[in-house]
Amino acid sequence: MTDQTKPARRFNPFTALGPGLITGAADEDPGGIATHSEAGARFGLDMLWTAFVTYPFMAAFQSICGRIGRVTGRGLAINMRRIFPRPVVLGAVALLVLANTLNIAADIAAMGEAAQLVFGGGRHVYTLGLAGFTLLLQVFVPYHRYVGFLKWMTVTLFAYVAVAFATHLNWTQVLARSFLPQIRFDLETATVVVAVFGTTISPYLFFWQTAEEVEDLSIHKDEHPLKFHPEEAAFELKRIGWDTYVGMAYANGIGFFVMLSTAVTLHAAGITRIDSAAQAAAALKPLAGDFAFLLFALGIIATGLLAVPVLAASAAYALSEAMGWRASLERRFEEARGFYGVIGLAILAGVALDWSPMDPMQALFWSAVLNGVIAVPLMVLIMLMSQNREIMGRFTATRSQRIVGWAAVAIMAAAAAVMFAQI
Repeated sequence: MTDQTKPARRFNPFTALGPGLITGAADEDPGGIATHSEAGARFGLDMLWTAFVTYPFMAAFQSICGRIGRVTGRGLAINMRRIFPRPVVLGAVALLVLANTLNIAADIAAMGEAAQLVFGGGRHVYTLGLAGFTLLLQVFVPYHRYVGFLKWMTVTLFAYVAVAFATHLNWTQVLARSFLPQIRFDLETATVVVAVFGTTISPYLFFWQTAEEVEDLSIHKDEHPLKFHPEEAAFELKRIGWDTYVGMAYANGIGFFVMLSTAVTLHAAGITRIDSAAQAAAALKPLAGDFAFLLFALGIIATGLLAVPVLAASAAYALSEAMGWRASLERRFEEARGFYGVIGLAILAGVALDWSPMDPMQALFWSAVLNGVIAVPLMVLIMLMSQNREIMGRFTATRSQRIVGWAAVAIMAAAAAVMFAQI
């Protein structure tokens, strides 16, 4: 039976969830939790609007990245090499690796602190153990099994919805301030907005979702790059759209509830500075009770176990593709030494930074700001790629994707420009 005569695949909304859902959930890592906690503690309900503004831009942009992976069967960096000068590609990848390493350090530190709060003992022991666990999973568990673990880990994010409902909420006030916030135009506000945008529309997510579409092709031998098998496009593009828009709604919804829970507890109690996600969990205990504290703290550990592998692997995909190395979580270590070497070095660098005098939580916040800045040139490159017929064939980005995608570039650039103008 040829590809052209295969029966049409039935669309199942649950089984269609995969790379987009995992990408969205990984976005709310301990760094994202700390950044949203900071926003809620500093500004109360007045930062809730960011969850609604970022959603359509994040969803459209991630769907473009997923589309590039499924259409071409190749990752972002490989496609970039085809139309951009090598120094441009290597520069973009270097910025990504830098931001991801800082993110990993902050995430591992937050996981260790949260484990210390819940179980006692030494923080560094937990950071080493958790970092080693995530590294072993990636190196020794094939992608088709590992991705199932990641998908089920996304359920842990519901902890932050439970935290919000464990406190008293005035939903009339919440909705009013979500859509009619009291915004100040100063450096502090601009910096937090860039951090929230950067932790939501993050460069590592671009590379991860594209790469996971490629990984799916490698484990499903009856599926192919759409550029060469257009008969599969109707189902696959529908799946990518559903998967991505649900995944990004999940990410933005969790960010909204993290900001909400810290706004109605910490900010309301006059606690307006948060140095870590673990500190936010500890501060919740006397205000919202042991249940909210425990959910928040355990959620940090669980989301770190989801996000650290995504951060490390996205850096490895980008650098390996830029250098022409084999890159796949489905390959054994001896088949992709460079790829797994980058994953190992990224996680070890994160652990080393946790032991250094540098404040990992400041690194976390500023890595979010850095993400918000470096996302802009990367987004420009991706938008140009998505419209290039040499790369995408007949499946270039749709008109709506182009409009919303370039609007996402504009809003990220504007946020960064306002921040720099205030310095």
